[in-house]
Amino acid sequence: MEHNDVSINVLKTAILLERRGKAFYTHAANMSENSSVKKIFEMMAEEENAHIDFLVKQFKSFSNSNRFLEIVDHPEEDDSMEILTENVKAEISAAGFEAAAISAAIDFENRAIEVYRKRADEATDKNEKEMYKILASWEAAHHHLLYKLNEDLKEKIWDDNNFWPF
Repeated sequence: MEHNDVSINVLKTAILLERRGKAFYTHAANMSENSSVKKIFEMMAEEENAHIDFLVKQFKSFSNSNRFLEIVDHPEEDDSMEILTENVKAEISAAGFEAAAISAAIDFENRAIEVYRKRADEATDKNEKEMYKILASWEAAHHHLLYKLNEDLKEKIWDDNNFWPF
């Protein structure tokens, strides 16, 4: 497969991953009864939308000119979700829908990180390499937030149900 075909296919995969993530987070927000969890999922959907826009610009550039745009400025991830996680831990059941959605979201983020890191390692174009490094970093930040929240919820369910062996 030609370099251009690989780059186009990975871009298509990346856009699809981000669209699926956005759809998942939007659905999870709509289904959530907890306002803090709803807000986290809405913010995640918004960030996935920013990732889609970021990728679509690169896709258009590469499709039209076989060149990736130089990344001089890119949207920063919103760290206000960190503040919401304390509310989430206090308000949701560790065995309910919201907790299950957080666990599923971790899998989405892992998949995206894997795709982006692999392509960043393989890419020879410096702008393409930089783009995938940035995307992997964004998704790693999402993963970190969700993973920490999931771990705290696991501790909560263990505490609430006296699962400790001592």
